[in-house]
Amino acid sequence: MFGSILEHIKEYIDLTDLEIEQFTSVLIVKKLRKRQFLIEEGDRVNYQYFVVSGCLKAYEVDGNGEEHIIQFARENWWISDFKAFFDQVQSRLNIDAIEESTVIGIEKNDLEELYLKVPKFERFFRIKLTRAYVALQNRILSSLEKTNEEQYLEFQQAYPNIEQRIPNYMIANYLGIKPESLSRIRKRLVSR
Repeated sequence: MFGSILEHIKEYIDLTDLEIEQFTSVLIVKKLRKRQFLIEEGDRVNYQYFVVSGCLKAYEVDGNGEEHIIQFARENWWISDFKAFFDQVQSRLNIDAIEESTVIGIEKNDLEELYLKVPKFERFFRIKLTRAYVALQNRILSSLEKTNEEQYLEFQQAYPNIEQRIPNYMIANYLGIKPESLSRIRKRLVSR
């Protein structure tokens, strides 16, 4: 069960057998049905999750009941309400499964202990957080500077082959456009 997360980690750091044992001993596995919540708004968030299989979305619901998707997570991606996780406050986000999914979780206190026992993990998670921050910053700048079509093309690069797995209205929501606009963009791109 832990093969995929260990392969993912080995892309960044090398671990001894003892370090692997220390890491895997604190992990939990969760299986989610389609549309099942991993985190709901108002929850205390004690875990961050690695996606083994499936696809999830993180979103906020505004005062009018409208969803605003901020992230999709598929195999080998990490997901949580990171503000709630790091600051130990109630979640503002909802995270649910778009498909049947399996995730591996690590609890905040276990992660802090792991940093002390195996300092390499601090490096690993620093790299992951830095990359996530840069991706978020790029997404914000893209939304300010680029056309909807350019944002859609960037979405395709960031999430290759995911369009067959998630409904069009969710992609449009993530991009901040209407589904009809997404359809027009796709038609223009196909006709080129």
